[in-house]
Amino acid sequence: MVRWRAGTVTALRREWTGAIELDVTLADGTTMRALAYPHLVGRPSPGDRVLLNAGALLMGLGTGGYALVVALPDRLPPDPPQAGDTRDAGHLVKARYTPLQPILLGVDEEASPHREVLAAAEDIAGLPVVTADLHSALPAILAGIHADAPDARVAYLLTDGGALPAWFSRALDGLRGRLAGTVSVGQAFGGDLEATTVHSGLLAARHVLAADVVICAQGPGNLGTGTRWGYSGVAVGEAVNAVAALGGKPVGSLRISDADPRPRHRGVSHHSLTAYGRVALAPADLVVPDDLPAALADDIDAALAPLAGRHRIVRVPTDGLDAALRASPVPLSTMGRGLDADHAYFLAAAAAGRHAAALAR
Repeated sequence: MVRWRAGTVTALRREWTGAIELDVTLADGTTMRALAYPHLVGRPSPGDRVLLNAGALLMGLGTGGYALVVALPDRLPPDPPQAGDTRDAGHLVKARYTPLQPILLGVDEEASPHREVLAAAEDIAGLPVVTADLHSALPAILAGIHADAPDARVAYLLTDGGALPAWFSRALDGLRGRLAGTVSVGQAFGGDLEATTVHSGLLAARHVLAADVVICAQGPGNLGTGTRWGYSGVAVGEAVNAVAALGGKPVGSLRISDADPRPRHRGVSHHSLTAYGRVALAPADLVVPDDLPAALADDIDAALAPLAGRHRIVRVPTDGLDAALRASPVPLSTMGRGLDADHAYFLAAAAAGRHAAALAR
């Protein structure tokens, strides 16, 4: 459950869209690094008393090394300017029935200017959608798309398997100028558009953001138990089904590595094999980059052979992709490994992006 702490803000540090990093000194004199979302709790200042949820930080879990600011109890933010007793500014509740549930304007609800378009939308008309199980694939996929199609409009569909606030992602903040927009779906929030489901998010990406390609992945962090089914990223298989149901073109970005120290993630990760081999009931293009080291390529071929009956295994040339990855405007990192430490992982993601760009032509 929640491990509460209270303290005083002693310093403000980095800031990016929707988030502020700060130091909080506790009653015992120790200092905790914390993260505040001003849209939820207000903007902290040095000297403010803050209440923290410190449980994940104390346990060493995936919160980026932060306690999370729950409230500035002595200086609450003002109410939003809209009337609080109507639905004119939206009634989509996310992070539902938690103390910090925000009420947002859904892209397809009655008060939305996009309601009429989305109420009539039936499909996404062949839109290529790249699915990935880790947020770290986002900048690499985008690099692969823009390597061949620099003017392509790319939307990001933020699913709710990892961080719920889009504001947590520094990578997303750094990519904003290269994205047509972000749609936060399910319990996730903080995108340019808010949607209830992956399906309505896909329709919004196509018909509101006019995307040429969509990248669908959970936010930073994930939930996993080390078992086949106990992993939030397995939901990419359901995303494949949603893309197919709406007449899109699913493109699977495989989680490939020859650097991960865990045997279950070497070659093709067992999470990719479960998501695409067991959960995805519709066919997708599963992308394998050419020119991988021979031993790794053999392992990948063997792992994907059972999936070839349902999916199309697509080999994509990699010329120019390394340069595109190195030109990324945000650092590339997965599980603490950068581009050179886990080159195959990022190359596989970029190859999936290249293939999606080709499908969009």
